Amino acid sequence: DFDRAYALRERRDFGWFVVYGAPNGLPVARLGLSVSRRVGGAIVRNRFKRVLREAVRLHVRDRAAGLDLVVVVRPHAERPGDEYASKLVEAVEAFRARAAKRADGTAPRDPGTPPAHGTGS
Repeated sequence: DFDRAYALRERRDFGWFVVYGAPNGLPVARLGLSVSRRVGGAIVRNRFKRVLREAVRLHVRDRAAGLDLVVVVRPHAERPGDEYASKLVEAVEAFRARAAKRADGTAPRDPGTPPAHGTGS
């Protein structure tokens, strides 16, 4: 499921972490966390995971129903949970807007296809 979210290429980059989103066809949101050793030792990595899970539980879970979210944490100094929550909400709203455009047929080209180029010269 992580691979499916990565392959869809729907992502929001916030510097300290990247959020990938993919529709899951379920009435609930699912969260996947990727926190590498570059972020810190086990205690630091587990702390980031706890803070992010709590941010999702309090602020994002109901808004993200029907989405799989994969959060890839980058090395950074820990921030307050509310900052993580606001960025996650922003990402979910962007994914929802993109999905609505796709449903209307007005979405921009698929990121997996190369842009059309004219003959130029």
